[in-house]
Amino acid sequence: MTPRRGIVLFAHGSRDPQWARPMDGLAQALRMRDPATPVEIAFLELMPPTLPEAIAVLAGRGVAEVIVLPVFWAAGAHVTRDLARLLDEARAAYPALRFASLPVLSELPGVLDAVAEAALRPAADPAPPA
Repeated sequence: MTPRRGIVLFAHGSRDPQWARPMDGLAQALRMRDPATPVEIAFLELMPPTLPEAIAVLAGRGVAEVIVLPVFWAAGAHVTRDLARLLDEARAAYPALRFASLPVLSELPGVLDAVAEAALRPAADPAPPA
């Protein structure tokens, strides 16, 4: 069965390959929650794959819709300018596909509350006061 939609986790990228580990963890969490939805990771710069490459993978799997989750805390120029341009290019390259972009992390429902709760939760092994 062809998946109806695919998800791309889109982040900045880094020269340090360890930087991408949380992206891999998020992708795995999504795949575990919904194994039928393909999830790809893409980076704006400094590491592969690019957003066009990730979209090409999903298009090759026959999805009808690509949902992009910008894994950025706030909507700066990389989201408002760069991601918008890349999505416009993808729409031109794949006119039969639908594209949507989710809000940045801090604007997703419940995220601020989850972070606040985590920050206020007592640490399991607190460091001694300095």
